[in-house]
Amino acid sequence: MNSPRVSRRTALKGLAGAGAAAALAGCATLPGGRREQIVRENARPGTRDWMLTQPRVDPATKWRCPWIEGYCSRTSVRAGETIEFFVSTSPTSDFTLDIYRLGYYGGTGGRHVRSYAASPGKPQPEPAVGPKRVRHCAWEPVHSLTIPDAWLSGVYLGKLTQLREGVQSYVIFIVRDDRPADFLFQCSDHTWQAYNRWPTQFSLYDDGQDQWYWGGGVQVGFNRPYGRYCQIFDAPLSQGSGEFLLWEFPVAYWLEQHGYDVTYGSNQDTHADPRGLLRAKGFLSVGHDEYWTLEMFRNVQAAIAAGVNVAFLSGNAVCGKIALTPDRRAFERIGVYGPPGGTRDFVAMKSLPHERPYANELVGAHSTGTVTGGADWTCVAPEHWLFAGTGMQRGDGIPGLVGWEWHGDPAPIPGLEIVASGPTQDAPGKLNGGQFTATIYPGPKNNFVFNAATIWWGDGLSAPPGYLRPSVYTTPQGPDPRLQQITRNLLARMLET
Repeated sequence: MNSPRVSRRTALKGLAGAGAAAALAGCATLPGGRREQIVRENARPGTRDWMLTQPRVDPATKWRCPWIEGYCSRTSVRAGETIEFFVSTSPTSDFTLDIYRLGYYGGTGGRHVRSYAASPGKPQPEPAVGPKRVRHCAWEPVHSLTIPDAWLSGVYLGKLTQLREGVQSYVIFIVRDDRPADFLFQCSDHTWQAYNRWPTQFSLYDDGQDQWYWGGGVQVGFNRPYGRYCQIFDAPLSQGSGEFLLWEFPVAYWLEQHGYDVTYGSNQDTHADPRGLLRAKGFLSVGHDEYWTLEMFRNVQAAIAAGVNVAFLSGNAVCGKIALTPDRRAFERIGVYGPPGGTRDFVAMKSLPHERPYANELVGAHSTGTVTGGADWTCVAPEHWLFAGTGMQRGDGIPGLVGWEWHGDPAPIPGLEIVASGPTQDAPGKLNGGQFTATIYPGPKNNFVFNAATIWWGDGLSAPPGYLRPSVYTTPQGPDPRLQQITRNLLARMLET
C-alpha cells in the first residue's frame, strides 16, 4: 500500500518548484505519465451528441419519463467488470443506447464510446411499494457490458432514445480504477438517490404524508431510474442522470480542460474501499454531498490521518447519516452529523439521533441554521496562500457563489483558519440570520482540509454545454478568474504534500 505512495511523494518533492508552478498553469508534468492520460483522452474527438434533445416528463407523475427510462446494475464499475442496463419503453418501442464519457473534449463535454443498435423495448413492471416505501425494480436486463481496459475512469452517460417518438433519457454510471492519482473526484451519488422521486414521490423526503419529510423509517434504492431533478429549477438533462450535470460536471469539465490527473469514484466506493482513498494526493467532495455513512466518515478521517489532502468543494456535505443495506443497493436516514438543534431542525429531524461525530469535526464547518440561503463568497484572509495571485482584498466577494446550502459553525480544530465568511440571505438585501464560513485546517502530515462552504463552487470554474445556472436566494455569475486561481492554488498545494 505505501510503496507507490512513498515513491510518488518523493518524486513530487523533487519537482516542488517547477511542478507546483506548472500546476498553477494547469499543466504539470508528473512522473509515470499519469497526467498525460487525461490530456490524451481529452485530445480525442468530442461531440455534443451526448445531450438530450427530446426529454419528456409525464405531468401526472411530475418526475418520470415512462416513454423510455432505465437504470444500471452498479453505481461504479472497474475495467474488466460487467454492468447491466435495464430499460423500459411504454408504449412498446425499439430504442437505441449510446454511451459517452464526460470530460472537456475541446469544449464539447463528451466523447462517444459505444453504440448499441436498435433493440426491442417493452413496458417493464412498476415495482410494488416495499417495506419503508422502497421501490425496487426487477426488470429484465436489455444489455450487458464488460468495461474495456481502454476506458479511462470517469462519469459515463448512456443516452436512451425511444425510436417511436424520439423521446430520450439517460442512465449514468462511474468507471473507477485503482491507480495512484493526484486527485480523486468523489461523485455524490447517495445524494442523487436521496432526492430521486421516481416514479412519483418516493424519495428519502416522503413518508407518504409529508413531501419534505426529514425523519427515519424511509428507504430509497438504486434499482430504479433517476427521475428529473426536483429542486430549485427545472433541469431537463437531469432526466436519468441524478445531480451530476447540475453541480459536479462544471468541476470535472474544468479539471479535465486543464489536464489535471483526476480519477473518479462514488460515495459507495468511499464507503467500501478505504485503502482506495490512500492512492490520491487530494480527495475532492463535489457539489451537493449531503448523505454519508459512518464508514465513509471514518474512512476519510483515516485518509487525512495518513496524509491525504481533502477539499470539500461542496455544501450541505456530511449532513445526513445513512445506513446501507447489505447489498448497498438501498439506504435510509438514521441520524444527523450535527448537534441537537444545530441545524434549526426541520420537521421530524428532531426524531433522529444527533450524535458525534459532527460534520464540522471532519469538514471544518457544517450545515447549520438556516441551512439554505445565498451570499457572495467574501474573502476575510487575503494574506492566506489560498488567495495568491487573485488580487482579492478583505471584503472582496465572488458574487452569488454561496448557495443554496452552505456550511457554518466552524469546529474548534487547532490551526483552523476562516478564509471566507459572510451573512446569508433569502433574497437580495433580505438577510436570514445565517453565516457561511469557508475554512481550512492542517492535517497531521503537512496536509490540509479545505471547506468551500457552498454547493455552487463549480459555477465559478466553468459552464459546460448543457449547464444551467441556478438562481435561488442569490445568483452566481459564472466562471470567475479569481475563483479559478483559488482552485489552482488549492490543487497545487495538494501536490506539494
